[in-house]
Amino acid sequence: MGGQWSEVQILSPRLLLLEPDRVKEKDKMIGLSIVDFEKARKRMVEEQLVRRGIQDARVLAAMTKVPRHLFVEEALQDRAYDDYPLPIGENQTISQPYMVGVMTQALKIDPEDRILEIGTGSAYQTAVLAELAYQVFSIERIPSLATKAWKILDYLRYYNVLIKVGDGTLGWKEHAPYNGIIVTASAPNLPKPLLEQLVDGGRLVIPIGNKFLQHLKVFTKKGDTLEVHKICQCTFVKLLGKYGRET
Repeated sequence: MGGQWSEVQILSPRLLLLEPDRVKEKDKMIGLSIVDFEKARKRMVEEQLVRRGIQDARVLAAMTKVPRHLFVEEALQDRAYDDYPLPIGENQTISQPYMVGVMTQALKIDPEDRILEIGTGSAYQTAVLAELAYQVFSIERIPSLATKAWKILDYLRYYNVLIKVGDGTLGWKEHAPYNGIIVTASAPNLPKPLLEQLVDGGRLVIPIGNKFLQHLKVFTKKGDTLEVHKICQCTFVKLLGKYGRET
């Protein structure tokens, strides 16, 4: 985008919880299959998250609540709660549920926190963050994905989210500092502007490595030093931008 940013939508810093009648999901017909999304979501949380060590009660509650199937194309909705990522167009994906849980738990979000997300994508991760934080600021470099993200977040009434189109590696200085920063694409190194926009004591979660294999790392800012904790190996799409990958 050459440093030019356009705000997709400004939403007020408050959260109105999902109303049951907003999403009618039981026994929905998709092709020849009947999917009970609520049961599928609960099963996802128990089998993919809890059994693999995700213990944060607030994270588990958020992922039990957010309707993941609404963040993918209708043809893929019967697979939305399966244990793998799914395509969302523009050569991007919605992350595996477990990876969403791992990254979110690693942030250790408090209800009053302000979180910066780099890579809005489908906005599923954004919605999970919005359930946990006071405000979420999300940057997406692909305008079409940003527009779709705003529409679904608006439909689900997540009013504590602000989305911008632009180079996520630059961060969002106007609203800094942030209590936590999550990067949902892989970088060769830690983008310097993101570290600068993190509060002292804040946590930054990002996959670092080459184009084919990365390590998910958590950086905790403590004055002029950084504590680094490696969580697991992973494979993410590339983080493009001035402080990411060129292509």
